[in-house]
Amino acid sequence: MSPPLPDLESFPPLRAWQRKALVEYLRRRSPDFMAVATPGAGKTTFALRIAAELLADGTVEAVTVVCPTEHLKSQWATAAARVGIQLDHAFRNSDVHSSRDFHGAVLTYAQVGMAPAVHRRRTMTRSTFVILDEIHHAGDSRTWGDGVKNAFDEAERRLMLTGTPFRSDENPIPFVLYERGQDGLQRSRADSVYGYSDALRDGVVRPVLFMAYSGETRWRTNAGDELAARLGEPMTKDLIAQAWRTALDHRGDWMPQVMRAADARLTKLRTHGIPDAGGLVIASDQQTARAYAKLLEVISGEKAVVVLSDDAGASERIATFALSTQRWMVAVRMVSEGVDIPRLAVGVYATSASTPLYFAQAIGRFVRARREGETATVFLPSVPHLLGLASEMEAQRDHILGAPKDPDGLDDDLLERAQREEKADGDLEKQFEALGATAELDQVIFDGTSFGMGAMTGTPEEEEYLGLPGLLTPDQVTTLLNRRQADQLAAEKKTKRNAPADVPAPREPVKLSAGEQRVSLRRQLNTLVAAHHHRTGLPHGKIHAELRRLCGGPPSAQATIEQLEERIATVQTL
Repeated sequence: MSPPLPDLESFPPLRAWQRKALVEYLRRRSPDFMAVATPGAGKTTFALRIAAELLADGTVEAVTVVCPTEHLKSQWATAAARVGIQLDHAFRNSDVHSSRDFHGAVLTYAQVGMAPAVHRRRTMTRSTFVILDEIHHAGDSRTWGDGVKNAFDEAERRLMLTGTPFRSDENPIPFVLYERGQDGLQRSRADSVYGYSDALRDGVVRPVLFMAYSGETRWRTNAGDELAARLGEPMTKDLIAQAWRTALDHRGDWMPQVMRAADARLTKLRTHGIPDAGGLVIASDQQTARAYAKLLEVISGEKAVVVLSDDAGASERIATFALSTQRWMVAVRMVSEGVDIPRLAVGVYATSASTPLYFAQAIGRFVRARREGETATVFLPSVPHLLGLASEMEAQRDHILGAPKDPDGLDDDLLERAQREEKADGDLEKQFEALGATAELDQVIFDGTSFGMGAMTGTPEEEEYLGLPGLLTPDQVTTLLNRRQADQLAAEKKTKRNAPADVPAPREPVKLSAGEQRVSLRRQLNTLVAAHHHRTGLPHGKIHAELRRLCGGPPSAQATIEQLEERIATVQTL
């Protein structure tokens, strides 16, 4: 006996973007539709509402959901059951046919790739609506893409969902429409787009503050040479990668100092506005994840939950953590995409993975809003590439076929393999030996703008930023960050005024390092932008955006010395 059809009258109310996209879908009634929406916006609810409409009017008889991981299968089935759609998340390829107790099944891309013929037969047996969640995974491998194409090209309807930036590669994604641009490259075309900036404006997602930490790092190369560098300084990509991994070494001082700051921030949020706030550390491999968990236990006094693999036990630990009030979870890759833990409000990005796709997936874990005013804070290394991604969270990226790759030297391929196997890759370990690292707050990034003049860990200056209230609107976040920055500048001027009047003997001028020059120039630029704000009333973000338009270049967080100098000269003429 088939289960009853879902009741559209009892379906939860839709958000504005969901209603608009649903109207567009029902108006067009085309076989394929792709919706791009930022993590936390409600893609699952949107997809299930379409499924309910199609089941109710008899357009389809069955629903198949394809998602990236085993954990997400049960999450989809639970969400569907709440709205009267019964999906079998335990379906195996050997079952061949779905039980009539269900409206359909939830599968993984790997499962479809292993036996596309099974799912093709299922699709042709009953008219089927296929939901392809995080559709970019169909381009991960030729096997997965071909499997999805063969299994579902006879489906009555297909809905593609994604909430993260696409990559640039040679693998066209099944059922995605591509259009050739003026540059000759083919780009994916979405039928509905709802970005982070849209969701932030509507209060659907949380404002995210990025606390970027720099610091001194020391390591020994495989040739025996000892090197030292400061995170955030202009360096070659190889040196950035080695300094970055040195900072993330659990045996140095950088990670304990940053984790201590992150735990202090978590305590602040729990005390003022988000009593069940949770924290997540995203690690690169299994060994490091366990080491980070031990550090957190010492710092917080509470054992951290460790999630290492995509198995039933890990799914249970994630579900338990999501419903508990435990402080910290450490994960390698299980929580990088799609997993819904709305109480996550503090993150530590402790991995060298640097692609826009992975970064967006990771940050997406912290943006899900539950009530108005909740904020999220993510701690990360002050690395130019990451600062750029943090400054451009709202950027929309299409899947581009045939675009040249830009190797960044940050070992994403090696790290992807390391995460897949959940053990440190030997090649990474052989390249260098970490000797030590210390941390200090470099800047705070919010809404594409850099705030703060830098602060040593454990100082009142750092505490001013860690102590920001947990319940704030985006405008209030900007106002408070501007105030903190103004207070820092005023304190610095006061210190200079109160300095001893006696003039020391002339000496050679101190030559600033590139990093010190950038800090000084960024401070000067922020001061001039603040002054222009007071004269004109224009928001700081708009002033920075106008300077970027006039002068070119990336956000100030990753701008070069020359670019900062040009913006300083330009803002003085506005």
